Amino acid sequence: MKITKYNIVLLIMLTGSMTFAQQLPQFAQYMFNTISINPAYAGSRETLSVVALHRSQWVGITGGPTTQTLSLHSPLRNEKVGLGFSIINDTPGFENFVYAYGDFSYTINTSQNTKLSFGLKGGFTHYNLDEAFLNNPNVTTDPFFGNYANRWNPNVGVGLLWHSNKWYVGLSAPRILNTDLNLTEENADVDYVALERVSYYFTGGYVFDLGDNTKLKPSFLVKATNGAPLSVDLNANFLFNEKLWLGGSYRFNENTASLGVLADFQVSRDFRIGYAYEYYVSEIRPYFGGTHEVLLIFEAFNERRKKSPRYF
Repeated sequence: MKITKYNIVLLIMLTGSMTFAQQLPQFAQYMFNTISINPAYAGSRETLSVVALHRSQWVGITGGPTTQTLSLHSPLRNEKVGLGFSIINDTPGFENFVYAYGDFSYTINTSQNTKLSFGLKGGFTHYNLDEAFLNNPNVTTDPFFGNYANRWNPNVGVGLLWHSNKWYVGLSAPRILNTDLNLTEENADVDYVALERVSYYFTGGYVFDLGDNTKLKPSFLVKATNGAPLSVDLNANFLFNEKLWLGGSYRFNENTASLGVLADFQVSRDFRIGYAYEYYVSEIRPYFGGTHEVLLIFEAFNERRKKSPRYF
């Protein structure tokens, strides 16, 4: 199925909206990449953690959205403090967004087995339009687009994470400034805005022991975005012999719904690889292909993690 980027633009414009509002990309394997949405997660895995992810959405459609992420975080020598950094390259069609953000967390003990972490996130978002799209004759003569800002814009975020070795609950807003990424002093009268929406994430999960070598970890993510439908992710993953995760997911809002499956394997004590596949089950299913997601995780081994494994 061939749908060009310009076809997608025309579809958006036919809705009569003059605003292109951008949300952070959402991942099937968010439970293994929590640092991208919650700065309080920084350092919580008690070792250096590096996560890389690639997501190809609507496979089979020319110009379908793609996303790449790279993040790392670690506790400091003072284990109450965690630092992290993440970069996200998101191309949802003709637009491109690059998010480069640092993370800081501070953790206090709330009981012998539970901790509460406070997080701050700060950095910049870069906004750009695809050159092929801008050079399209139908676009160059359209006054709707006019000039646009190819620039970096600052933003900040906050988060909380309450957790133990068996469960976690998190609340975060990774971008709290409602910034028009296309607005500069030079082109303040542009015809459209590229609005960075404020989103709120509520996450949680629990690990159940089903036997000596089997565990079950259900988890959820609720995403509330200003001006967009409430989105809910429900997940359940089985862990076998501390090496193999197998599970499924269901995501829905008032407009769409999708199902997903995932597998995650501990290749060595330091290295994991994961894969997820999602497909729509709502009315738009005949028009869009599935979504593939590959995840790579490196975590420095230490004896503490051996004695007390982390499951989120």
